[in-house]
Amino acid sequence: MKTDELILYRNVQDQQLFAAMERLLEGDGTAEECFSCANQLIELAANFGFQGNLYHCFLAFCLASHENAYSTACEIAGPAGGSLEILARHDLAVFRELFSQDIRILDRNGENVWSLIADYQAAGRSGRVFNRRIRDRILSLAKALEQAETMEEFQGEVTQFYKEFGVGKFGLNKAFRIVEKDEQALIEPITSIEHVYLKDLVGYELQKKKLVENTENFIQGKDANNVLLYGDAGTGKSSSIKAILNEYYDRGLRIIEVYKHQFKALSSVLEQVKDRNYKFIIYMDDLSFEDFELEYKYLKAIIEGGLGKKPKNVLIYATSNRRHLIRESFRDKRQLSDDELHANDTVQEKLSLVARFGVTIYYGAPDPKEFKKIVVTLARRRGITMAEDELLLKANQWELAHGGLSGRTAAQFITYLLGQEE
Repeated sequence: MKTDELILYRNVQDQQLFAAMERLLEGDGTAEECFSCANQLIELAANFGFQGNLYHCFLAFCLASHENAYSTACEIAGPAGGSLEILARHDLAVFRELFSQDIRILDRNGENVWSLIADYQAAGRSGRVFNRRIRDRILSLAKALEQAETMEEFQGEVTQFYKEFGVGKFGLNKAFRIVEKDEQALIEPITSIEHVYLKDLVGYELQKKKLVENTENFIQGKDANNVLLYGDAGTGKSSSIKAILNEYYDRGLRIIEVYKHQFKALSSVLEQVKDRNYKFIIYMDDLSFEDFELEYKYLKAIIEGGLGKKPKNVLIYATSNRRHLIRESFRDKRQLSDDELHANDTVQEKLSLVARFGVTIYYGAPDPKEFKKIVVTLARRRGITMAEDELLLKANQWELAHGGLSGRTAAQFITYLLGQEE
C-alpha cells in the first residue's frame, strides 16, 4: 500500500481507519470492513462537527493533528526548506493521491451509503471536541486540498495551515490538563471550555486592565510577570483568567491547568512546551497551602530559583483567596519558639512564594452599590424585564441567604430568576 511508504507521516491519527480506507479503495477490503469504516467516519463527524466529504475531512484531520519534524518546523517558521521540504513532498504526494480517490465507488448493490458520506450533511450542531473556528478551518483545509491542481499548491495549503494554526493537540485545542500515567506527565486537551470574555465580567475594570497589560506583553514577546489574583471568593478571579484565554487564543495563547499535587510534574511539562510556537499559561486555581503541605517548594523552584530556566513562552497565573498562599501560625511570628531557633527564617520561607509573582491583583467583594450594578447588568443581558426596584429587592433577599455580596452570588440569583420563568 502507498501509505506504507510514508516517511514523516507514519502512525497518523486513527491509523487503523487510515489503513482500512486505503484497502477498501484498492478493492481489498471486506464488506464488514466497509460498513465499519463508514461507521467510524460518521462518528468522527459527530465528534468533530465535520461535514461534506467525510473521508477528505478525515485526511485533513490526519494532516492537521500529526506532529512530526516537518509540521512542527512549519508551525514555527512556515516553509521548512532543505531536505525536510523534499521529504515532506514525498509524503504529501501520497495524501494527494488519497484525496483524488472517489469513495462513492464503494457503494455496491444499489446502496447509497458512501454517496451520503461523500456529501454528508451535519445535524445542525457543532462537534463536541473542537470549537467552531478550528472545525471550520479543518473543513476549509479539506476543501482546498481536494481542489488543489498541483503538488505545489497542495503542499502550500498544508504549510499555511501549520503556520496559521499550528499542529497537533496544541494547534487544535486551547486548554489542557495534566494526567500522570506510568510516572509520566501527559498533557491532555480539555474539550469543553466556558465561553466567557472580559466584557462579560461586570466591574473590576482596573483589575482587568492590569491583567490585560501583562498578558499583552507576554503575547508580544516582551517581558511579562507571573500573576497572582487574590481576594474574596466569587469575585471573578478564575473567570478573568478564562476570559484572557478566550481573548488571546487566536494569537497563540494556550492554558494548562495544574493542581498542587502535580507540582512535581511541572519540570516535565515545561520540557514538553518550551520549543513550541505558542504562549502557555500554567493555571493554578484556588492556590493555598496548609502548614504540613510542602508542594509549594516545587513551585518556588520552578518559578524562580531552580537550576532549570523557565521557558520564555511560559507564565504562571494563579488564583487564591489568601494573600500569602501559605497558612501562617502565631508560632511563626514568635522570634523564638520552643522547637525552632530561627523562627524568622520560617516566616521568610513562607512569604517568599508570593514574592515570586511579579504582579498581584486584588479582587475585593463589591459594595452594595456595585452589587446592584452587577445584578441589573446581568439581568438586562439575560433578557429579564422585571422592574428594577423589585429586582434589587429580590437580589438583596437572595444574597442574605446565599453567601453575601459577590459577582458569583449575583450570577446565581439571575440563574434562579431565569429558572422561575421557564
